[in-house]
Amino acid sequence: MSDAEEAPREATGENGETEMKEEEEANPNYKEVEDPQQESKDDTLAWRESQEEERKTGEEEGEEEEGKEDKKIVMEETEEKAGEAQEKEASGIQEETTVEPQEVTESTSRLEAQITDSHSITSGIFPKTQRGSKSKLSLQLDDAETDELLRDLSTQLEFLDLDQISPEEQQISSPERQPSGELEEKTDRMPQDELGRERRDLEPENREERQERRLSDIQSKAGISRESLVSSTTEDILFQKDEKDKSAPVYPLTMTWSFGWNSSLPVYYIREEKQRVLLYVCAHTAIIYNVFRNNQYHLQGHANIISCLCISEDRRWIATADKGPDCLVIIWDSFTGIPVHTIFDSCPEGNGIRAMAMTHDAKYLATISDAEVQKVCIWKWTLAVETPACTLELPTEYGVQNYITFNPTNNKELVSNSKTRAIYYAWYEERDTLAHSAPLLTEKTFNKLVGKFSQSIFHLNLTQILSATMEGKLVVWDIHRPPSSASTFLGFPYIKPCKLVHLQKEGITVLTTIDSYIVTGDIKGNIKFYDHTLSIVNWYSHLKLGAIRTLSFSKTPATPPTEKSNYPPDCTLKGDLFVLRNFIIGTSDAAVYHLTTDGTKLEKLFVEPKDAICAISCHPYQPLIAIGSICGMIKVWNYENKQYLFSRVFEKGLGVQSLTYNPEGALLGAGFTEGTVYILDAMSLENESPEPFKYSRTSVTHISFSHDSQYMATADRSFTVAVYMLVVRNGQRVWQYLARLRSHRKSIRSLLFGVYLDSNEPRLLSLGTDRLLIEYDLLRSYKDHLEVLDIHHTDQGCYPTCMVWYPPLTRELFLLICNSGYKVKLFNATTKMCRKTLLGPAYGSPIEQTQVLPVRSMAELQKRCLVFINRDKVGLQILPVDGNPHKTSAIVCHPNGVAGMAVSYDGHYAFTAGGHDRSVVQWKITLSVLEAAVSLGGEDLTPFYGLLSGGREGKFYRELEDYFYYSQLRSQGIDTMETRKVSEHICLSELPFVMRAIGFYPSEEKVGRTKTRSNPVETYVPSKCPHGGRLANVDGMSEHMTEEEMLDCFASLFGLNPEGWKSEPATSSVKGSEICLEEELPDEITAEIFATKILGLTISEDSGQDGQ
Repeated sequence: MSDAEEAPREATGENGETEMKEEEEANPNYKEVEDPQQESKDDTLAWRESQEEERKTGEEEGEEEEGKEDKKIVMEETEEKAGEAQEKEASGIQEETTVEPQEVTESTSRLEAQITDSHSITSGIFPKTQRGSKSKLSLQLDDAETDELLRDLSTQLEFLDLDQISPEEQQISSPERQPSGELEEKTDRMPQDELGRERRDLEPENREERQERRLSDIQSKAGISRESLVSSTTEDILFQKDEKDKSAPVYPLTMTWSFGWNSSLPVYYIREEKQRVLLYVCAHTAIIYNVFRNNQYHLQGHANIISCLCISEDRRWIATADKGPDCLVIIWDSFTGIPVHTIFDSCPEGNGIRAMAMTHDAKYLATISDAEVQKVCIWKWTLAVETPACTLELPTEYGVQNYITFNPTNNKELVSNSKTRAIYYAWYEERDTLAHSAPLLTEKTFNKLVGKFSQSIFHLNLTQILSATMEGKLVVWDIHRPPSSASTFLGFPYIKPCKLVHLQKEGITVLTTIDSYIVTGDIKGNIKFYDHTLSIVNWYSHLKLGAIRTLSFSKTPATPPTEKSNYPPDCTLKGDLFVLRNFIIGTSDAAVYHLTTDGTKLEKLFVEPKDAICAISCHPYQPLIAIGSICGMIKVWNYENKQYLFSRVFEKGLGVQSLTYNPEGALLGAGFTEGTVYILDAMSLENESPEPFKYSRTSVTHISFSHDSQYMATADRSFTVAVYMLVVRNGQRVWQYLARLRSHRKSIRSLLFGVYLDSNEPRLLSLGTDRLLIEYDLLRSYKDHLEVLDIHHTDQGCYPTCMVWYPPLTRELFLLICNSGYKVKLFNATTKMCRKTLLGPAYGSPIEQTQVLPVRSMAELQKRCLVFINRDKVGLQILPVDGNPHKTSAIVCHPNGVAGMAVSYDGHYAFTAGGHDRSVVQWKITLSVLEAAVSLGGEDLTPFYGLLSGGREGKFYRELEDYFYYSQLRSQGIDTMETRKVSEHICLSELPFVMRAIGFYPSEEKVGRTKTRSNPVETYVPSKCPHGGRLANVDGMSEHMTEEEMLDCFASLFGLNPEGWKSEPATSSVKGSEICLEEELPDEITAEIFATKILGLTISEDSGQDGQ
């Protein structure tokens, strides 16, 4: 039973009854429910009436097609003959026929009676949610082959599965439903044989069998069962399914845990009875967290950061919406974790959804877009529609509306607010109109400072609206509703400010209602309760909490007080016990608490970083991960047991920017945003050195330890590399500063220690976006002097993004360097010569960080893998790198950007830090899935053909094939009279000419490297840009052209020149090509058309950021 049913909102004053009567007289359409059973009956009756209207519509259509068939008699007969389908099916009677619309409606009623009689329903699968439930779902079948008849039928069947009809509801249901109740009582007393004979006597023999067979065919064709998982589940199935699902993974990377939560969004109390279950958001994933079991269930489906979420009153349905391109609104079933409906592109003109609310019966959903001109939309999501039922554009002077809620007792009324304006909405469904009233409120209205609005709700008396402000005040609005009239329209309702109540000194951040109380939470962490007259009843001010962000009360009503109860007394003169439901508290400092009101027991559930998370590091031989935040917090977790171990919060102003364990796992190096470097004990986070090092004035972005832990190096945002070393002083090993050097001109992307193969001495290298690879001589460095061993250029056009030591898969030791052109280069570790250039993973942005996955056994040494991150994804790359697109896979991990990554010591998990989304995600790695994809992708050159335009059978490949043979003609001599020798190979000297012929113009440096390959496909694929030519590649590299040169270029680009034609000054006056150009060129050529249509370049989103 929902909250509204269990605790009806009534006036609590002495004249409460009189007030209710006056309200009913003033507005007959708005009535408070005094009896939960009566409220349930009213809701059921309303739903029955709506279903009856749909059924009647289907009957009217059926009358036009079938004629004068008496549907009422047939309906009564089919209602009384529940279960006839099974008997007829056993008798083997089958007959082909076409079901008319009214027959489908009749079959629905009959199947409803059958399901009511079935053992699975009567055995009490839903003992707490079926009777009187206010959340009814209409699941629609997403199958192109099913028609409107099937959708109507599934709607009624699934409503039937969700809600079992009580005897009280049957008494108020429509006349067609009443015989069903009489039939149930009769069948309980009759033997099955007598019941079967009576049914056969009441109806023709083939009628029931014909309709039942038609229904079975439809369900079989749609691929559905008679009882869906959503309609037949219980509250416990979500985590039961998670525990039982031990099958083999189907993805290379699977999310297993999410650390942190988005404290700017609410946390909801889903269930409490036998398990404490919460709902909150991490980045683009909604998390259902079972506190007692320490389990998470992830609702994955959004590609952008989730911007808002809401739940139904009975906690069954969850709605999530995101903010970004191609935004989605998804409604989930919290019992099973299944998405039951998705609204695609809900805000095509804007940037996503700003605020959202769901009615208490979960039938309607309201959204406010996040656009310059905001739109309020109301969705009938239970009908599986893709367009809103009603839309309203809001003027910009109303401000950015960031909060919305429904009237808990009237689905047709809403209220929203921005910081300066509150808006009341009245939805006239029959008129497709959403009327609104938004009076301007200034300081002159009450001659007092009002403050900025935070949240608005409907008053318990339902005739007023309350708006909380950051000045600790409540604005009371009167709702003026015109009297209802059946004949004339008397205007739309409106609101008017009537009172400004100064409740408290602290700014109010949360305003809600529960039972008969109005509840506020403020910036000082106080939670206060008021009655309907805004008189304070009780408060919690001694909890020492941060600013309240969210309050969510349990669905279960408070237990009545007993002798053992310890409820606090309220602050009224009577001193009655303050009996209240348990609730969840979310604060602005990312802490979540559970308050047990019986005894006032406050329990801290978790405290997460409240600012961006940029630094993570995994222990080298234990299942530990250290997470650092800009707020100055370092937390250490056991990622196998999902258990928080210990943490440390540094003083204000110290934000953690980088973290690294040393190879022994005894130390943890931490770099901070203001340039400080700490060396901490890994097991206690206490200072290992007496004082921190502060030799930088900018943020420390990289920390690295040598293999023997004798050296530590750091890099900062001022392009400087600093080195520290371990020395023995007074018989103790201490760290001391050695030297620093501003060795780069642009940002440093990687800082890496290695080992000299001949001496086992450590070596240090740094890589910057200035395209310099610098190696330092640690042995010749001394105090305040860092010696540079050598400097090498890694690229000519693109800039490097990261580097890592390539595992010893060959005799030659390599450095693997990724660049901004989606290329992977292998450099000899000794000579720094580029030995190979390959096409790397191309998933929308270049690789930013990469690590080699560790192995724990000798058998895994030949199966190595890279883990990488780019702007918003994490992925895997099977080694050796050869450009095969099937060897790589990626998934969106943090839509707003990935700040860092780490891998576990055993290679089973990868971790990604989301930066400003304040979360860290743990991913389980399953290489066997990716290896299966590689085997299915083909061998030799087969995987590479798909990278060519049109594939192996395309025009480009045929052109490449022609150039291949032309190059043989050229190498053998054009004018030779000897017999031609056709070969499968071409001379290496001809390879650059083939590349230029197909549109790739390598530099002399690239020509030298490509001469190690003799296959044009292997040469071209790594060289081409995976997303086409980019405008950024030619930006700033232009040259002046004459008109004749431009005409020649256009003629060549359009293919208008004859074969062998050459441009000569004497022929430039010929008008033939000019006339052809005029026919080919559009009337207007913009810069975008010229770049994309004529030159064939791609304007990427980050083209302006390359090289920064």
